[in-house]
Amino acid sequence: MSPAKTGQPDRRQELMVTPPVSVLELDDMLTRLRLTAIRDQLDNLLEEAARKELNLREALAWMCAAEIARKDQRRIAMAMSIAKFPFVRTLEGFEYEAQPSLDPGQIRELATCRWVANGDTLLLLGPPGVGKTHLAVALGREAVSKGYTVQYVSAMELISTLARAHNQTALESRLSQYGKSKLLIIDELGYLPLEPDAAHLFFQLISRRYERGSVLITSNRPVMEWGEVYSFGEGCAYGDQVVATAILDRLLHHSHVLTVRGDSYRLREKRRSGLIKTSSAVSTIPTTGKEGSP
Repeated sequence: MSPAKTGQPDRRQELMVTPPVSVLELDDMLTRLRLTAIRDQLDNLLEEAARKELNLREALAWMCAAEIARKDQRRIAMAMSIAKFPFVRTLEGFEYEAQPSLDPGQIRELATCRWVANGDTLLLLGPPGVGKTHLAVALGREAVSKGYTVQYVSAMELISTLARAHNQTALESRLSQYGKSKLLIIDELGYLPLEPDAAHLFFQLISRRYERGSVLITSNRPVMEWGEVYSFGEGCAYGDQVVATAILDRLLHHSHVLTVRGDSYRLREKRRSGLIKTSSAVSTIPTTGKEGSP
């Protein structure tokens, strides 16, 4: 029986007729819902929806897309700040023609960050100045844009931070901090050999992250020489050799190794400017493997 015949009010009409809402009230509602992008751009969004002749559902989707875009933008900006990259570098800005040993397709595959999702290790090897840090930062930024948490730290800063935390009985807290991010970038490992205590601290960090989070390491040393970095030469104690082996075992398991051969960007620029008249010999690092397990 219809509401008119029963004398009851028609609830459908009550739902369709709503009292007018002021601009301030609407702003307040959008603020409480944390829809700040829609709030800030509402007039422009409504005008654009009308210009495109969108129906109500399409207009709502249009405004939601604007809100998501704003939130993604802020999330990425915050994550970039937390990552502490030393500068901005992108894959588009890398000069592949200057480093013909690199396969752009391989870099594009790494940019998908499947290796980060899998918790793999990426080793970028090569002499100084060939763009390893550029690639590390660019790949780190790609990981951030895909929603992964990233931390960047130089090897020397990492070791000194862990040593200081150990002396202050705060090592567990610092290891937890470096263990939280999905990707930890350690830049310039191997320029100086690690002291025994430092190697043990580094082993604890690598063990903490093993098969839990990805590590990207840049180094001027080929993998075959990494034992020298951790084991302190031929006269090292047996225990130190064990630590070195354990570190390498964890790093090389589920790893991708990329060796960059070529001239230093800095030396090339000096030659162009006439500061260096003849090509300086730049040693290259032997290939230790292509992308995939070495």
